[in-house]
Amino acid sequence: MILVTLGTQDKSFVRLLEAIQKAIDLGYIKDEVVVQAGLTNFKSSDMRVFDFIPPDEFDSLMKEADLIITHGGVGTIIAALKDDKVIIAAPRLKEFGEHTNNHQIEIIKKLNASGCILPLWDMDDLPNVLKAAKSFKPQPLISNTNNIINLIRDYLNKLV
Repeated sequence: MILVTLGTQDKSFVRLLEAIQKAIDLGYIKDEVVVQAGLTNFKSSDMRVFDFIPPDEFDSLMKEADLIITHGGVGTIIAALKDDKVIIAAPRLKEFGEHTNNHQIEIIKKLNASGCILPLWDMDDLPNVLKAAKSFKPQPLISNTNNIINLIRDYLNKLV
């Protein structure tokens, strides 16, 4: 099963769902596809599309999924990495009205460089990225929390 999650943004990300639908139509995706679309209005007879999925159900779907396709939201990506999932992440882009800026590009670049996720930069490239996902082994995410805590601590100590 493929879990697609678009987060809770107040802007549509229909571009990603159209790419997934095209991949289904062309036979690149044969798995069941479950979508948490958030505020993205999208109808499909090939995907089970929900606006929002209750947290307990979402966690179960995340654990059950063989692949996660998501926007470049940190929360979803971190949760999927904790479950050792293969993740394809596509950035919401300002020029398509999908976000207020393009910060998701930087998130995806960083996590891709770390070997944690597969990026989907061009929606037409989804079949190739799906193929790569079959053999992709995500690297564990290395936390930078202690470094950030130390930077804040050092800064605060200088203020005293």
